[in-house]
Amino acid sequence: MRPVSDAGPQPRTGPAPAPSADRRTGWLMTVTGLVGWLASFRLTVDDWHVLKDPHYRPSCDINPVIGCGSAMASPQGNLLGFPNMLLGLAAFAAVAALGVAVVTGSRLHRGVWLTLTAGALAGVVFVHWLIWQSLYSINRLCPYCAVVWIVTIALFWYLTLHTFRHRVGLAVRENHWLILSGWYGVILILVATRFWTYWSGLL
Repeated sequence: MRPVSDAGPQPRTGPAPAPSADRRTGWLMTVTGLVGWLASFRLTVDDWHVLKDPHYRPSCDINPVIGCGSAMASPQGNLLGFPNMLLGLAAFAAVAALGVAVVTGSRLHRGVWLTLTAGALAGVVFVHWLIWQSLYSINRLCPYCAVVWIVTIALFWYLTLHTFRHRVGLAVRENHWLILSGWYGVILILVATRFWTYWSGLL
């Protein structure tokens, strides 16, 4: 007969690890949050210098097409009455902090995932409006803004796949990277065609 142990159930020594899907999404949130925050911070610094000295030339003003000075000074760059990058500082910091929590084993309530996804949806809609404004109204490409566009789209895409993973078809899950690449590709084509006269003049 197997000996009976009277030691009782052994207590857990730590929190249960998060599922691998949660952890992968946590890493994505951490990286996109940090990158987006740094881009927003760089824009904030340049905007602060411009406020102090109207003749200051931001580091991202490279040529007649690529530059962020005119974008920061435009009404589109201050949509809510204050610089858009301040929204980025707050939002990306929250995303990065929650990402670190998930990576280290915290389990977020489904309501938090839904809130994150809803926030990312608002962000991606705002980003696409800014892309349109940059291409067809401001007529400039802001490099740091483009970084924010890239990470916001990726964040929204993978948060959506994670939050609604039981409702997303297998074909979408297996080709997630191809779909995201196509998304970026459409934006790249719009940028190339909008400024084609300038790009072709460089050849």
